[in-house]
Amino acid sequence: MGTYKTTIPKKKPPHTAVEVASRYIPDRIKKIMCMQRVRIDGEENIVTMETQPNKVLQFRFESLLPSEMARKAESIGVKKANLDTLNTLALAVLAGAFIAIGAAFATIAWTGTSSMIPWGWGRVMGGFVFSLGLVLVVVGGAELFTGNNLIVMAWVNRRFSTWHLLRNWGLVYVGNFVGAIGTVLFVFLGKQFEMAGGAAGMTALNIGLAKVNLGFLQAVVLGILCNALVCLAVWLSFSARSTVDRILAVIFPIAAFVAAGFEHCVANMYFIPLAILIKSWAPATFWQSVGAKPAAYQDLTWHAFFLHNLLPVTIGNIIGGVFLVAAVYWFVYLRKKS
Repeated sequence: MGTYKTTIPKKKPPHTAVEVASRYIPDRIKKIMCMQRVRIDGEENIVTMETQPNKVLQFRFESLLPSEMARKAESIGVKKANLDTLNTLALAVLAGAFIAIGAAFATIAWTGTSSMIPWGWGRVMGGFVFSLGLVLVVVGGAELFTGNNLIVMAWVNRRFSTWHLLRNWGLVYVGNFVGAIGTVLFVFLGKQFEMAGGAAGMTALNIGLAKVNLGFLQAVVLGILCNALVCLAVWLSFSARSTVDRILAVIFPIAAFVAAGFEHCVANMYFIPLAILIKSWAPATFWQSVGAKPAAYQDLTWHAFFLHNLLPVTIGNIIGGVFLVAAVYWFVYLRKKS
């Protein structure tokens, strides 16, 4: 008997835009959209689909470039400035609660770590878990005072009035405070401070005490550095094409500011009031379990909170967000060049 050799032809890889589209775009979608032609630009990562009747759809797989991010920031700023009062307040309350949740998460992460891992790594770990707060703001949608410093980019281009700018900042600041304080009350009433034999409460007390004992200038400078990173996190999120992109853009700048000990006014609306409540209202059993006395935390007062921390930190946050981020990117990408 003779030997027969059979050659099976190999499938040729797609070499035209139509063949690429046929392989990667489901048939049902192509049928629904009545595609006539598909073009793929490999350099720009853009897919252009011509549909009936005479409509063109474009999909881009690459993240936005900085110049496009600036235009997006301007557009978002206009929307934020023109958002009605009730929705602005509601979204601001959400943002205050979100940041407070991240702060509560960080407090637990820092509890008991000093005896287990080096101090620096503990700070980094706390920073990563704290970033949950801004992830919720950016992905979930909320109005955060520090991030809204970026709307200055649209204001400088006269897309809305100074009144609209100050109105947005004022409403959002108040809403953030309400959301953070509300979360403080829930966390305190839930007795989180009694966790780990009271160690969680001691962590909260020491965080608050350190913050109210900052010098005025020191608090301003730490606020500047903090909001430069926060606004950079929000700025980077403008380049995102997906939820994963947004999350990754936010995590590292936020982890950096927390690990470095910079000061965030909205986070401090949680940290310091919680410490004040623990100092003032924690039961005697708590102080017995931790072996400390309320007198050791006498600097934790509402006066110290507002004047020694919140005021200078807020000033610093505005300077950092407006001048170190918003103004720079406006100057490079949005100013009208003669």
